[in-house]
Amino acid sequence: MVFSDLFFLFVFLPAFILIYSLCALVDSKRSGRLGHPVLTMKNAALVIFSLIFYSWGEPVYVFLMVITVLLNYLSAMVMTRSQRLRKVAFIAGLVANLAVLGSFKYLAFFAGILNSIGIGVPVPEIALPIGISFYVFQSISYLVDVYRNDSPAQRRYADLLLYISMFPQLIAGPIVRYDTVAREINNRTVTAGDIADGSFRFLIGLGKKVILANQFSEIVDQFLKNGIDDITTAGAWIGIIAFTFQIYFDFSGYSDMAIGLGRCLGFHFRENFNHPYCCTSITDFWRRWHISLGSFFRDYVYIPLGGNRSRWFLNILIVWFLTGMWHGASWNFIIWGLYFGLIVMVEKFTLLPVHHRIPRPLLHVYSLLLIVIGWGIFYFDDMGDMGKFFHAFAGGAYDGFDITVEGAVFDRFWLWIAAIIFCMPTRRFISSLPGRIMPESSSAVMSLSLVTRVVLSAAILLISVAMLVGATNNAFLYTRF
Repeated sequence: MVFSDLFFLFVFLPAFILIYSLCALVDSKRSGRLGHPVLTMKNAALVIFSLIFYSWGEPVYVFLMVITVLLNYLSAMVMTRSQRLRKVAFIAGLVANLAVLGSFKYLAFFAGILNSIGIGVPVPEIALPIGISFYVFQSISYLVDVYRNDSPAQRRYADLLLYISMFPQLIAGPIVRYDTVAREINNRTVTAGDIADGSFRFLIGLGKKVILANQFSEIVDQFLKNGIDDITTAGAWIGIIAFTFQIYFDFSGYSDMAIGLGRCLGFHFRENFNHPYCCTSITDFWRRWHISLGSFFRDYVYIPLGGNRSRWFLNILIVWFLTGMWHGASWNFIIWGLYFGLIVMVEKFTLLPVHHRIPRPLLHVYSLLLIVIGWGIFYFDDMGDMGKFFHAFAGGAYDGFDITVEGAVFDRFWLWIAAIIFCMPTRRFISSLPGRIMPESSSAVMSLSLVTRVVLSAAILLISVAMLVGATNNAFLYTRF
């Protein structure tokens, strides 16, 4: 099940809201009697619906997640209760998480490598559980935070299961660090403003996914998937630029929906994107793109390895190798990670020291060109198809601006314009516009903002639903990571 699905929007979500609201009434009465906040019923409803959400497509893997959470729970309990076994329990929990991730995501990849060098081993055919990279990294975040004494161990298994399985961010992030929501699991409040802001943020994400990303996916498939054997230079450029827009609106749209749903429930997830295509360097791009993954590797890998203090060159390579591997068990992801890692290292001594002296338009062009090339590596897990693409991309299949390319550009001209506009901080500008128009009239500003939100929300929902009826391509790209 995905957020941009009619069943989720009109069956699952309303059912959850109804049950969750009834549970909130029960908790409210108990809180009044006891004199302190009680969230037992609401948390139980959230866990149950999260498990239903996750098990909808592949019910067997819900047991894997439940067992993984149990292992992390026991590991943290041992760390808390025994100083003598603290380090052993931490290492055991860490190894268990990495073993789960490695078995399901990388075992077949490494078996294939061994076979390619003449060591005959069976290649297991294991389906990849949806979102395993996200919830395993959240489990590691929990163990590390407890081990460092940054957060207390969760003493109730059900509450730790809630943190890991929470359906708003379960299958495609953002990677929610334990210390971000630890206090809110059993001590959170929700105001009308939270619900209004969260709902609006959810609909913004829905629009990004359905109105923009899904439409770009058709152009991407037309040129990079179905037409790769006959691709022209113009087709290669249009196809990969379409993918550049698709992956941004797809992933940032999911993050917006997750953050919005979390806000409606009283959880404050951190931002995962900050208009990455407005960057002025690749270093800047990676400060803006998938922020939760970048901060995870910085805090849990790069800094513990020594950061900038020692062997920084090797530390950066390790982090970017792991960044590539995290995205998938395929050589193109490894190449993609190292590609960006090398650029970041080169920029450290070349571009960044003179960054302020170079015109911003040139920095934008430089950055976007390298990003587009990177997405070309990212997209193709078949090296033969990647070679065909880059041959055409570099001008080796120039055949003018053919009718297929013209159709992809001009038949959906609105799509390209909308993508460019919404890659920029347009939402922030629109939000501040009423205050600029009527700076001295707070009530009028609030009324205008409310009307604007309601109109935009209704328009996004109606257009999205219309587009989802009969849609054949609606999967989120990052659910496979």
